[in-house]
Amino acid sequence: MCEGGLATSSWWRDIAALRSEVWFHGNVNRFVGDGKNTLFWTDVWLGGMSFRDRFTRLFELSLLKRESISGMHALGWGIEGEAWRWRRRLLAREEELVGELRLLLQNVSLLVDRIDRTL
Repeated sequence: MCEGGLATSSWWRDIAALRSEVWFHGNVNRFVGDGKNTLFWTDVWLGGMSFRDRFTRLFELSLLKRESISGMHALGWGIEGEAWRWRRRLLAREEELVGELRLLLQNVSLLVDRIDRTL
């Protein structure tokens, strides 16, 4: 994943490319504060694995692949939450995966007075 496009320095493109490397996720931790600078699906922020990797099918179906944690939280990740926008109607097994994901999120509290940071 290269972020920033051609206008970004080659140094920053190299740093952004590291995010997709296994080493990076195994050696860098993320502190989530307000959730504005952490991507919900692709960053590792809960459970040691990205939701993209843990819930691959849901990620593929999501219309909000680049949304931050804060954005998803604001949309609502409860049962009737607007954070769950899909390309099509979900099958029974996919609905079960959403339930599993919602269980992981039920105790998440964002710290609105703290920013996200890499440790």
